[in-house]
Amino acid sequence: MRKLSCLAAPILLGMAVRTVAVPVRAQTPAPLWTADLNAVRYAAAVIPGRRPLRINVLKFAESRRTKNFSVKGAAADPSVQARTVFQVVYADGNVMIDAGMDQQVHKFFGRGVEEPYDSEAASQVDRALRSARLIVITHEHGDHVAGVVHTPLASELAPKTILTKVQVQTLLTNPQMPEIRLTEAMARRYFVIDYDKYFPAAPGMALIKAPGHTPGSQMVYVVLESGREYLFVGDAAWHMDGVRLIKGKDAPWLTEDEHAVMDQLTWLNGLVRTEPGLVIVASHDADEHKGLIQKGVLGGRLK
Repeated sequence: MRKLSCLAAPILLGMAVRTVAVPVRAQTPAPLWTADLNAVRYAAAVIPGRRPLRINVLKFAESRRTKNFSVKGAAADPSVQARTVFQVVYADGNVMIDAGMDQQVHKFFGRGVEEPYDSEAASQVDRALRSARLIVITHEHGDHVAGVVHTPLASELAPKTILTKVQVQTLLTNPQMPEIRLTEAMARRYFVIDYDKYFPAAPGMALIKAPGHTPGSQMVYVVLESGREYLFVGDAAWHMDGVRLIKGKDAPWLTEDEHAVMDQLTWLNGLVRTEPGLVIVASHDADEHKGLIQKGVLGGRLK
């Protein structure tokens, strides 16, 4: 019970009080999620060392969808969901953002339909993972995490793979598919972290806790030596039109915290308007990746 103030108590105890009805204005509900880009920038500057030089992207598979699955209310036009990984290139090594998946896991996403899978590109992903100094996972779905879980390389890759405590808990108790389920013994091999809002991962790189698409979802901020800034939003949006229009997904098989995702899309939309130099990258937007490669903002092959 809230205590009365020392001034109000004698009045209530010693005399009758006339109550007056005061109209209550509707309150805008507080967002479930928000972030501060300047705080993220500060976190990315905490670890000393040279910042990265460039960032590469590689598409190793595709899922064929219609646009309305990715952006609620969009036309049911053909659309490609790229299955991708990103490579942050430093002068003395590389950091991978997401780890891809093998063909068995890829078949799960086809739901009985055979979809394109580039075995040579997948081999490039494996080589890049093996040579990486660090591997960061945006969230615990199979197309992002299977490359360090459902793979013969798991024991080699696990010690340099950062998983969050929430990601591990999902993979232990409620994985998207049986192939990516972790046991307690397997989970102990990974570099497991727990943080509140932001986490400095490497020079020029910070993680942003962003549960919504999955409980363990996070975004990855990167700033290069050139000063160019990137924000990898994982699957907060499947297509950048979701950010531009503040529209969520409309896939019947999807389970998300829709309110948190809408808060994230609103925040990202604000960044589009106020931070024109910030490159916001959605993991599955094949059209966006193609344009960024053509502009030289992303490299189109892994080192």
